[in-house]
Amino acid sequence: MKIIINKKRVTASAGETILTVAKREKIEIPALCFHSDLKIQGNCRLCLVGIKGKKRLHPACAMKVEQGMEIVTESPKINRARKINLELIFAQHQEECNDCVMNLNCRLLALAKKYKVEINRFTDRKTGHPVYKFGSAIIFDSSKCIDCGNCIDVCKKQGINFLEKREKGNLFEVVPSKDKKKDCIYCGQCLVHCPAGAFESTGEFEDIAKPLENKDKIVVFQIAPSIRTSIGEEFNFPSGSVVMEKIVAGIKKLGASKVFDVCVGADITTVEESAELIKRLQTGKNLPMFTSCCPAWVKFVEFYHPELIPHLTSVRSPQIILGGLIKTFWAQQEKIDPRKITVVSVMPCVAKKYEINRPELKINGLKPVDYVLTTRELARLFIRKGIDLKDIKGQKIDDPLGASTGAGVIYGAAGGVMESALRTTYEKLTKKELLKVKFEPVVGADRTKTAAIKISDRLVKVATVDGMGNAKKILEELKENPKLYDYVEVMACFGGCIGGGGQPVLADEEIRKKRAAGLFKIDSHKKIRSAHKNPIVEELYQGFFKKRETVHSLCHTKYFTKKKK
Repeated sequence: MKIIINKKRVTASAGETILTVAKREKIEIPALCFHSDLKIQGNCRLCLVGIKGKKRLHPACAMKVEQGMEIVTESPKINRARKINLELIFAQHQEECNDCVMNLNCRLLALAKKYKVEINRFTDRKTGHPVYKFGSAIIFDSSKCIDCGNCIDVCKKQGINFLEKREKGNLFEVVPSKDKKKDCIYCGQCLVHCPAGAFESTGEFEDIAKPLENKDKIVVFQIAPSIRTSIGEEFNFPSGSVVMEKIVAGIKKLGASKVFDVCVGADITTVEESAELIKRLQTGKNLPMFTSCCPAWVKFVEFYHPELIPHLTSVRSPQIILGGLIKTFWAQQEKIDPRKITVVSVMPCVAKKYEINRPELKINGLKPVDYVLTTRELARLFIRKGIDLKDIKGQKIDDPLGASTGAGVIYGAAGGVMESALRTTYEKLTKKELLKVKFEPVVGADRTKTAAIKISDRLVKVATVDGMGNAKKILEELKENPKLYDYVEVMACFGGCIGGGGQPVLADEEIRKKRAAGLFKIDSHKKIRSAHKNPIVEELYQGFFKKRETVHSLCHTKYFTKKKK
């Protein structure tokens, strides 16, 4: 159908909203509570537009287009309404701009400037509202919450329902559930879908520079796969831009001694996970096997479905394996006392802050990883120190734990862990190279893909899913048919790590796809695309890992039933 927006004729489809069409046509309509991942909230009332023939203004996010509709997005009446609504939003938002995850990209402040809003026209009604801490991962400052409902909606979409709406007089507020059967899994999707900065990761500001302050320590950074295609967004690179060497150079300027690649840890995770998969396929025990490198998914299993713990692979996550190698293998090579080493992981995930504090992961009494900085935190640290990735000249990552394969890089996107493990499993069992895993979307199932691969004389059925709400559907299917799959990859965040709770905020599906495409492009150009062929991995297994007990202590772990604290 044909409609007119600001005297411009555009084509629209039945069922589309005015806001959707305007976004596609690059026509700006302010929208604070709208996010393409979530149902339409219509709460902020900033996307109000005028429609010819209608007296009142209508929210563009909820109003569906009609044939011949004529729309105006700016007028004195519209702007006045937006200004009033913004002033009311600021009245329920305690400003803390320098200490806010949105401070590099704040829509509220940008709109306040555009519409000449008096930010403090009304008294803040949320002064003194409580601050909640969820484990060692997330902080929720309810005085900043604008009651848009996005966090509640995304928590519901994740199938967790930990965040709830509580009536308070004529208003409502967001609170964590007191139900002992509900607990946060630390996925951080509330954080990256909040338009007002009410959520942040623990230490997001307070601890940001701590790892570098102790001059008696040797500081070693390790960079997760997805960071290389996401952090550039904070420095005005297009989404999906690969800036790995610039990240290395920036970290060296911060004062780090070495910078290693978590992809090497991913390659070792793959080798061990592949060996475990082969054993389970041969014995038929504890199938399907579930991946375990996503700590939010592991927390979900331990709290909500402890009966599934035997199905989790016992292999540690890549950051934990590489952290352990830094404090053992690398420390021995360099003749350094591991107690003098501080390992800092740069992660796309706030749940990784929780993961590093699990006591069962310690090696010789030491935590493999001492600090986790999210993508946002590293970007903020660069900015504080005057380091602009646009201007800096790149540097190569350090040896010997910097040489990654394509299989390690794709861990950062949904399906990457699965494909990486299948490449090695296929080659180990058939002596042939697996060129491509042909995943097919499941009809009627969101964000779920399956594949069936003939390996020797067996058809191995696998599935990959991202988003906990979608994972719960697979678990229901497996209750009905336990033999439906042999191997399942689960990532708690939409798109996998590229959409993690530690990534630049307010990313949508289009941005996540660009980040993932950047990773798969790196993989396609790598000379070595199978984890077990990584030269440093081969060297480790021929020497340092010769004793199986060494492999077990550095690469494997246990899981436990969790209760709400």
